Amino acid sequence: MKIILLLSLIIVFYTFAGYGILLYFIIKIKRAVRGPKKAVIEDLDTLPTCTLVVAAYNESYFMREKIENTLKLNYPTGKLKLLFITDGSSDNTPDIIAEYPQIELMHKPERAGKIAAVHRAMDYVTTDAVVFTDANTFLNKDALIKICRHYADPTVGAVAGEKRVHIDENADASAAGEGFYWKYESALKKWDSELYSVVGAAGELFSVRRSLYLPVHSDTVLDDFMISMLIAEKGYRIIYEPEAYATETASENVTEELKRKIRIAAGGIQSILRLKSLFNPFPYPILSFQYISHRVLRWTVTPFLLILSFVLNIAIALEPGATGWQALLAAQVFFYLLAFLGYVMEKRQLRIKALFIPYYFCVMNYAVLAGIIRYFTTTQSAVWEKAQRRQTA
Repeated sequence: MKIILLLSLIIVFYTFAGYGILLYFIIKIKRAVRGPKKAVIEDLDTLPTCTLVVAAYNESYFMREKIENTLKLNYPTGKLKLLFITDGSSDNTPDIIAEYPQIELMHKPERAGKIAAVHRAMDYVTTDAVVFTDANTFLNKDALIKICRHYADPTVGAVAGEKRVHIDENADASAAGEGFYWKYESALKKWDSELYSVVGAAGELFSVRRSLYLPVHSDTVLDDFMISMLIAEKGYRIIYEPEAYATETASENVTEELKRKIRIAAGGIQSILRLKSLFNPFPYPILSFQYISHRVLRWTVTPFLLILSFVLNIAIALEPGATGWQALLAAQVFFYLLAFLGYVMEKRQLRIKALFIPYYFCVMNYAVLAGIIRYFTTTQSAVWEKAQRRQTA
């Protein structure tokens, strides 16, 4: 039992902290041996033609602001097309977009889901590069330039931008926890990219070479992740570009964030089952290492190991002379008490930021368990499931 307990805790630590620490030192060694990372050349004359694709479903609240943000993006004249697709929207989102002749609008009343809309849009895209972004996120002015400059490297097949979460001063645990999580994720993606490749892109802002785009199954939940990983599976790299970023507000509350995380977890299991070839380290050893360390462990065994390690620790601590194991159990109990206090304070709308991280950590792992159950007990759907976002004044 003691060996299983220690192995469980080691895997949990590696999943959430150890991999990041290992990456940090690998990158340090790589820079010492090969020198600093080379700067990316930015030549406006050689940037590829690009289409910005925005798939929106009932986003009338954000749409005018999104359009104004889009029209201010910098890119060489004549090389950029703007395409918004609003399939299934029942509010006035299509009407708002139609007011702007600079934007090409695609709309049909049937609601088939985001990925169906994206596939329909891609049938019309002929540019060298495609950039996808969400309707409720806002990009920095040079985002498209910073992304598309990477396509001068023929080994690059996709580019992931950075996601930033806008946090209010009075943010609750979901907002503060989500913000901290994405800051850590951004650091991991930066190191992943420098080592070899990012392990999947997020839909808030990512790009692909048009010639490498492959349609994914109509029931795909994490379409952005799958689209980018299918390109990585071909031997191309996914680059992380932190100078291109999408800013969005946090989920409205923990309930909304939990709903989103459960859907992501179910999509994670679906993706793992469809990307089985990436477990084979021989064609792509570094990518397989990154994929298993950064994604697979989080989406599969780690939440179960958290439960197992706690149960085993209780059993071992009851044995005579188990002082060290009792101290370990006390540490686990203390951590979960902090998480529970975070839950209580959240319900009472009391903001104690020190409790946000343990609470959010537990919410994330609960979401993975619920997502696994959801995947194996329900039929997956790619139809939009809008999580409510905080609305700024």
